[in-house]
Amino acid sequence: MSADGTLTVDDAGPGIPAELAGSLFERFRSGSGSTGLGLSIASWVAHTHDGTLTAGTSPRGGARFTLRLPAHRR
Repeated sequence: MSADGTLTVDDAGPGIPAELAGSLFERFRSGSGSTGLGLSIASWVAHTHDGTLTAGTSPRGGARFTLRLPAHRR
């Protein structure tokens, strides 16, 4: 995680199917046969902490997920 509260994860897998791109963070949506809860929970946690979770295309060819959380000053 960077000092500004950003964490980026890239992979070289098949990427995000176009038909799921608009509903990726909705509960019970999955193209892989899973329960479809993981990304919805991660997105909820990010928003609960005034952050964001986004998905896109990785330069490695697969998916890129970016979690941004506000940096709290001490």
